[in-house]
Amino acid sequence: MFHSKIKPYLITCLLFLTFQASFSQDTLNVNFKFNNTPLKEVISTIENKTDYRFFYLDEWLGNTTITGDYDNESITSLLDSVLNNTLLNFYIAQDQRVILTQNSIIYDELPEGFFPMEDEIITETTAQSKNVAPVFYQKESTKKRKPIETVRIGKETPNRKRTYRLKGTITNAVNGQALPNLAIVLSTNTSVGTTTDDQGQYQLTLPSGTNLLDFKLLGMESLTKRVILYNNGTLDISLDEDYEELGEVLIAANKNKNVEDAKTGAETIDVKAIKNIPLVLGERDILKVAATLPGISKAGEGATGFNVRGGKEDQNLILLDDAVIYNPSHFFGIFSAINPFTTGSVDIYKGSIPAEYGGRLSSVFDLKTRDANTVKFAGEGSIGPVTGNLALEIPLTKDKAAIMIGARATYSDYILKLLDEESLKNSNASFYDAIVKYNYKINDNNSIKATAYFSKDKYRITSDSIFSYSNSLVSLAYNHRFNDNNKASLVISNSQYNFDINYDGDTNTDFDLGYKINESQLKLKFDTKVKKKHSLNYGIQGKLYNVEPGTIEPKNDESIVFNRVIPKERAFEGGIFLEDEFKITDAFQINAGVRYSFFAALGPSIQRQYEANSPITDASVIDSLSFGKNESIKTYSGPEARLSFRYSFTPTFSVKAGYNNTYQYIHTLSNNTTVSPTDTYKLSDYNIEPEKASQYSLGFYKNLNNDTYELSLEGYYKKSDNILDFKTGANLLLNDHVETELLQGEGKAYGIEFLLKKKKGKLNGWLSYTYSRALIRLDSDFSEDIVNSGDFFPSNYDKPHDFNIVANYKLTQRFSLSGNFVYQTGRPITYPVGSYVINNSEFVTYSDRNAFRIPDYYRLDLSLNIEGNHKLKKLAHSFWSFSVYNVLGRNNPYSVFFVVENGNVKAFQSSIFSVPVPTITYNFKF
Repeated sequence: MFHSKIKPYLITCLLFLTFQASFSQDTLNVNFKFNNTPLKEVISTIENKTDYRFFYLDEWLGNTTITGDYDNESITSLLDSVLNNTLLNFYIAQDQRVILTQNSIIYDELPEGFFPMEDEIITETTAQSKNVAPVFYQKESTKKRKPIETVRIGKETPNRKRTYRLKGTITNAVNGQALPNLAIVLSTNTSVGTTTDDQGQYQLTLPSGTNLLDFKLLGMESLTKRVILYNNGTLDISLDEDYEELGEVLIAANKNKNVEDAKTGAETIDVKAIKNIPLVLGERDILKVAATLPGISKAGEGATGFNVRGGKEDQNLILLDDAVIYNPSHFFGIFSAINPFTTGSVDIYKGSIPAEYGGRLSSVFDLKTRDANTVKFAGEGSIGPVTGNLALEIPLTKDKAAIMIGARATYSDYILKLLDEESLKNSNASFYDAIVKYNYKINDNNSIKATAYFSKDKYRITSDSIFSYSNSLVSLAYNHRFNDNNKASLVISNSQYNFDINYDGDTNTDFDLGYKINESQLKLKFDTKVKKKHSLNYGIQGKLYNVEPGTIEPKNDESIVFNRVIPKERAFEGGIFLEDEFKITDAFQINAGVRYSFFAALGPSIQRQYEANSPITDASVIDSLSFGKNESIKTYSGPEARLSFRYSFTPTFSVKAGYNNTYQYIHTLSNNTTVSPTDTYKLSDYNIEPEKASQYSLGFYKNLNNDTYELSLEGYYKKSDNILDFKTGANLLLNDHVETELLQGEGKAYGIEFLLKKKKGKLNGWLSYTYSRALIRLDSDFSEDIVNSGDFFPSNYDKPHDFNIVANYKLTQRFSLSGNFVYQTGRPITYPVGSYVINNSEFVTYSDRNAFRIPDYYRLDLSLNIEGNHKLKKLAHSFWSFSVYNVLGRNNPYSVFFVVENGNVKAFQSSIFSVPVPTITYNFKF
């Protein structure tokens, strides 16, 4: 309570100050004109032309410049305009003194609402779920903490609010890369917090005034800042890496994310963690690791492509920075064509495919390259027995722009020279791939990212043929943030795949055969947060296909091969999509989306018309239809639903269900048992309809022991229509009317996927098991188009049992043991079951298609991993891996073939690696 004698004095002072404030509002009969004038010079000009004197610190003014024309303004109006875009406030005191303050306001009376009501409670509304605030368990470190720095945010206004919004970006001070999943927690109330997103960005609502914020992420220094909030503002932070050896550190950031996410069948691969997994010839391989996850398998060792939930290899959309890669493998699938040192993230969708993706039935592999280091020069590489890999990051403008260059090549020819097989000593095999990534941060709201990629394989297993194939792509993305709740991105990309066969034999049939497919895409996407319960993702995309189905020409003048060119194919595919992630309650969340896809086969082209009630053969042609350039040959379209929901019984246990239907307008033509680099792609047209699929899924997800274990059990059922297969003895290459060799039938696939993952402790890894069936039926009204009596039969990739164990045991901080075990049911095959003689010629009769199976596949790999020491100041950080692939020496069959010798049919099998393969690989990072 104020003393009674002091009251009159205070009232007199306040009245005097009020009079002085009123007096200072008088109009200045002076004209001021500024043109990019420094603020300090502006203040000096005002002082020279008026009786006002300013009091401030020089460092507050910075490099601010002022532009404006002020005529007969009041001092208050003039200063409001001049200081509008600064953090400076002003107070006009008696004797015409102007006191500048940074951020804060000097009050001559208590502002309204200064004393809050007792029932007013500030509640926190973060950008993340309430369960997302990380929990840390960390032993004491001997490292000395940095002193707490005070940061002032925003410019105070008279109408002060209770809370303000703080946003910003957190980056790595060493390389300038964004830090996702970094925890930001209010020290005085750990229930108030958030985590950064994939771009390292965050937003957080905090009480006005002083807040102590903790910034924490495993492997980075911990930081505490005293943040004084005067208004909404931005706080960007760069954190140093922390190499100090500590006791065990456990982090539960994004705790229970697998339980809380509404999508079914979604997988994320930790790119950094795969270095411990032993793989063939020491090559770190992202896509090989994907095949150890439930629901994802390969047709065999060394096979190209993936089979996801009973789908064909061509039913997977593989994207690198939003551009398609048609063949992501080297040397028939033994090596991946994706460079692990330049890859930042890998997300796989095999159930609830987001609405923004279309054009494939089974899955999406979304691979993103990481941004280059904008702070300092850095690099990473490896040297193995058959490959070398190097990635360099070069800053161009500090904290703004950088370029990353990655290159990988093989020097494997020497291995073929050492083989005992004489026919292979003259063979050669080589491949390389290169990638360039440019990232430029224009400002906080705008950025540009550009990627260029090229890979090439060239091999000769026999002395007369040289095979080669290559992938190339370019991608340009412009990202814009309108505000905290609205973002947009525009992506332009181009992808191309081609192969070539160069035959130079002893006869006069030498030739050069080529094939090419090219696609260009434009995609516009928006992300909008509507209040706190809705997250919208919507946009439009379109792509143009250009296919050269095949050309063949004589290699020299002596060749009797004639020039032949299969007519080109062109088509347009478009889609418009909308997706809403709607959080009804904390327990119940829905992800609902719709995509409308459109496809048009385009001219110029000549299309056959076949008789309606006859099989599609050369004998049933009734007309030929001619279409001009860009004329629509045939259009297909349809809606695609994407629906999934999650219900959480507890924060660590949830059930999810999903449904989606998809269209696919491009098909692989192959009559090989496994995918070959010489397989061709065929667009839907007048006679070939698009493939369709519908999938239902249901799963249960549980985390145990404080998120140490992840447990999931998910089942699915998928129904497909118009699945492409081929007639017996089909000729698919260089065929003008390939539709006469094809069949379209229906498929069904179903299965159960089990995953147990241990994320913490000295022993970590995962165990996965999948029981699945993939069946197809080729039935028709015409007997020549019926396969296996029109009943469902196993597809080429039907393998009911698939079991994988991936484990790593940490012996010390630097030494660890890793193991990988895989077991799979042998894939189906068609066997000869008898023979018969006609006109003294012997013929072989075969079983029903895929009636038998090759032997089961199993393999054990082991490795010893040695990390370099963790000294901060050293030339490079190293990692050695001593591994043995196929420790048991299992002679796993890749394929089975049959040869007639002396009237007897004999079966043989070919294998890729039938003996243990030891490898030493050296990795380094600087």
